[in-house]
Amino acid sequence: MVEIVKAYVVATVKRGMEHNAAQKIKRMNEVTEVLVTYGLYDVVVRIEAKSLGQLDKIVTDIRQMTEIKQTSTLVGAQ
Repeated sequence: MVEIVKAYVVATVKRGMEHNAAQKIKRMNEVTEVLVTYGLYDVVVRIEAKSLGQLDKIVTDIRQMTEIKQTSTLVGAQ
């Protein structure tokens, strides 16, 4: 049985680009939820990946977006 790797990515985004970034992230495979938030972080992303390697690719893709300033990734423990 394959165990799914669940993670949350919180990101700060360039001013005024929150909804644009969220829409781009929503189109990524394995992204199950994206919320624009108020407070310390601008966007929260929920990911369910098939492996840590796949999670790494998704997080790297998010970090490379021009709208993204900074991220922090929280990997769930079962």
